Amino acid sequence: MAKGKVSNAVGTLGDYLKEQRTSAQLSLRQLAEQAGVSNPYLSQIERGLRKPSAEVLQQLARALRISAEQLYIRAGIVSPDDGVGGSVELAVLGDTYLTERQKQSLLDVYQSFLAMNEAQAGVAAPDEPSVDED
Repeated sequence: MAKGKVSNAVGTLGDYLKEQRTSAQLSLRQLAEQAGVSNPYLSQIERGLRKPSAEVLQQLARALRISAEQLYIRAGIVSPDDGVGGSVELAVLGDTYLTERQKQSLLDVYQSFLAMNEAQAGVAAPDEPSVDED
């Protein structure tokens, strides 16, 4: 695997985190300590080499006193265009009783339901009577 940025969204996330960290007048070491992550890991996130979990993003948001939702959007976990779907995703991501694996599984199932419904949206079920508006 070639070394480089994980994805465009993660690079944007790293730039945003670094900007927020410098605005808060925190060193990399200070933010890492406050968020409960290692210096090298935080540095890799800022440089776009690592994609943090939703839990790590929450810890970083708390330490920086910013919105976790903004970090989810910048990390590509939640789309700002999701509308109602975004609230479901945010609820799953914000649930402290679920593990990261459970959260990802729920989000995967939710996304598959959305995709299935979208695919079926133009096709009425054969047993459904058509409704004429007179």
